[in-house]
Amino acid sequence: MVEIEKNLFIGDLINYQELQFDSEFYFVQACKEPCHRKALGYRGRTPEKNHPEYLIAYRERRIILNMIDPPTGKYFENILFEKSLEFINEQLEKGNKVLIHCNQGVSRSPSIGLLYLATKGKIENQSFELAKEDFQKIYPNYQPSGIREFLTENWSHYINYAQ
Repeated sequence: MVEIEKNLFIGDLINYQELQFDSEFYFVQACKEPCHRKALGYRGRTPEKNHPEYLIAYRERRIILNMIDPPTGKYFENILFEKSLEFINEQLEKGNKVLIHCNQGVSRSPSIGLLYLATKGKIENQSFELAKEDFQKIYPNYQPSGIREFLTENWSHYINYAQ
């Protein structure tokens, strides 16, 4: 687990399991398996598309994303990142600690952390590639998969969204 900004941490599923009962922490869970599935209780491949929590579920101290780590960017949606950034902002403004996690802490969760820092002007934000290079100084284990394609294509949306 790495603190990338005061009270903002990036980690993996094990970090979440260790901290889940620590009332100081709030969580962005960027993993369909097992977090989103467990929160909604579905058995099939995905919940029904018309389910009100198909993409995002909120539970006590958590925002849970139906987010996989595919080799392409086509399975991501802007709302997943927008709501994550809102949740992080809200919790940090209240003085809470936030752990952003996925299963391994190398692609999805650090991508959300990178995006947060870039939208706040805390790292380079002219392009995803420049932000990635700057972010890897803070979080060297960052290895984005298909999320890289999505963020590259949507970069200006997020930088403008934050302003």
